[in-house]
Amino acid sequence: MTLAARFGIGLVALIILTLAAAGLYFWKRPLAVLAMFSRRTLAGAGLSEATAQTGFGLQVYWTGGNGPTLVLLHGAGDQAGTWATVAETLAPTYRLVIPDLAGHGKSAPADGPISISQVLRGIEAILSQGPQDPVIIVGNSLGAWMGAWYAREHPGRVARLIMVNGGPLEGDRTDLSLTPRNREEAAALMTQLRDPKSGPVPGYVLDDIVREAQGGPLARLVQTAGEMEQYVLDGKLGELRTPVDLIWGESDKLFPPAYAERMLKELPAARITPIPGCGHVPHVECPTRFRAALLDTLTQPAPAGAR
Repeated sequence: MTLAARFGIGLVALIILTLAAAGLYFWKRPLAVLAMFSRRTLAGAGLSEATAQTGFGLQVYWTGGNGPTLVLLHGAGDQAGTWATVAETLAPTYRLVIPDLAGHGKSAPADGPISISQVLRGIEAILSQGPQDPVIIVGNSLGAWMGAWYAREHPGRVARLIMVNGGPLEGDRTDLSLTPRNREEAAALMTQLRDPKSGPVPGYVLDDIVREAQGGPLARLVQTAGEMEQYVLDGKLGELRTPVDLIWGESDKLFPPAYAERMLKELPAARITPIPGCGHVPHVECPTRFRAALLDTLTQPAPAGAR
């Protein structure tokens, strides 16, 4: 066998081994692989990573685009790449700021408990950089809660707030555990968060959800559950002077439409845009319909009555 032939066989074998290793990694860590590709999509939309310093370490965020500042805040256990489904559409019109919330993605702290105060301090550090124009905040789940709190504490810095399947009121589903211990519990949880027509989640993904639930950011947030009560705004939403829009996946059973209705009753200026057939994270489960709802909301005048 010639040297060239042996080299060719060796190269083919190396490619096969590399593909096999990549396939095995995806099978074992699908959430990490999906996060990696979503962050590459942010880069492809023209965004770049930046950092902000806090007393507990660096906060990482993605930024880019042109226009008014639009801040996208992800939910618990997620990371900035979750907004990849809308970044390319929004970047030509808005200056995007998309943080990894404290303890999530690449933001500090890398281990140990994550407190709500750290998450808020991380957001404040990031928004203290760059233009200081009033921003529009879009937050999903935990991000909606943090966006509401930031708007309450810094009313002059937030022009509009858009909460997506989340908010600062106490949840209705105290019976629902977000940290499943096995594949069966993970599957049951997913039925509460997603529309039935979205189909079942593959078993290897459920296994990764369990692994993340035991040691990932969500589990680390749960460790500080005792301090969260001070950040709940039941009976205090009337203090929020920022105009609010609610975009709501109606199939969400963690924060069902009734939760959104509770907020509407308290908020001085708010309206709701429902998205049928979508669950708790509509920008991932139903990206096309979510994109349309968000763009429509952003082009409408803010709800009147606040400020």
